Amino acid sequence: MYVCAPLGQDVRVLGQRRRRTAVPVAAAVVATVLMLAGCGQPILVPAEPPDGPVPTRVPLPDWTPAKPTKFTLLASGDVLIHPALTEQAAADGQAAGGRDYRQILAGVKDVVRAADLAICHLQVPLGDADGPFAGYPAFNAPPEVATALADAGYDECSTASNHTLDGGPDGVRSTLDALDAAGIGHTGSARNAAEAATARIVDLDGVRIGHVSFTFALNVGTSRPASQPWLANLLTVDAVLQAGRAAKAAGADVVVASLHWGGEYAAQPSSQQQAMATQLLADPAIDLIIGHNAHTVQPFERIGDKWVAYDLGNHLARHAEPRGTTEEGVIARFRFGKNQAGRWVVDRVDYVPTLVDLGPPIRLRDLGDMPDGERTDTAVRRIAEVVSSRGAPVVPRG
Repeated sequence: MYVCAPLGQDVRVLGQRRRRTAVPVAAAVVATVLMLAGCGQPILVPAEPPDGPVPTRVPLPDWTPAKPTKFTLLASGDVLIHPALTEQAAADGQAAGGRDYRQILAGVKDVVRAADLAICHLQVPLGDADGPFAGYPAFNAPPEVATALADAGYDECSTASNHTLDGGPDGVRSTLDALDAAGIGHTGSARNAAEAATARIVDLDGVRIGHVSFTFALNVGTSRPASQPWLANLLTVDAVLQAGRAAKAAGADVVVASLHWGGEYAAQPSSQQQAMATQLLADPAIDLIIGHNAHTVQPFERIGDKWVAYDLGNHLARHAEPRGTTEEGVIARFRFGKNQAGRWVVDRVDYVPTLVDLGPPIRLRDLGDMPDGERTDTAVRRIAEVVSSRGAPVVPRG
């Protein structure tokens, strides 16, 4: 199957950005036919040109692509794998003899894949395929979670959370190994000092996006070994700014901070969250903050010409005692463009409300695709009220 597009033009295959590049072509036969991605007319290279021997390389025009003038970054809330979700994955994968989380996430795949860069927050460690697996209070989830996140379209995951060290150093390694195997980038925890010292930067066709991740605390009964600080990034203003400046020094045009912070089940950010957001966004090192940990949606706020989404709620979870709002989340979408000074800034914000439908079967739903009903309508209204409660001019989903 051929995709007809000029060389150098972006081609999106299954929602993923792809780049076509030009290569030199050898001429060694009577006539060499160069077909550009199956498009246009062939370029014929004569075997015996009148004024000299056949060239060994055919020069092609310079199709160096221009950098994009805008891009969309998508972020979603906590991926918190409770035992009921693993049971559902086992039921969904029974016919194939394995665990399949892809069906649980299928309802948001179109939204996630449409973004230029999609970031998730993996709150729990991923263990070995043979388990044993566990939920609260010390999580250990199957590695197939990473495969499902990649299938849904996620490019990146933040991994610094209160549960990062639930499985100890081995849990950090197995988590990052699973993400690597799935082709998902990560930041927030590391296997060694060298990995931790390497700034995480994603290249979007020449626009470089830095990503840093920090957590305010670790789970009760776990601690970060003094000799291995790279296992989990602990949150302070200075630590975030240091990481952001390192990313900018490494060439990042934009730096996004994923912060695991604040109080659980609180619909409004704490005074500490607000103060920290103001400090971080006042510095050139940080351009956007996306927050997690509350297990419920919190407001978006514009501070100067930068943005903070204090908490995106739960993306995927099945608490033993659902609280109504613990099944709700938002997929935030931030469109970046350059301002008059040539700096990348967010010029449009919207979000997609989501709901973990407890079923059975358990499925993550885009609320706009769910049948009308009181529970759905209540969730949509509640999310809208909370998101805009600090005066943020968030554009309705479009």
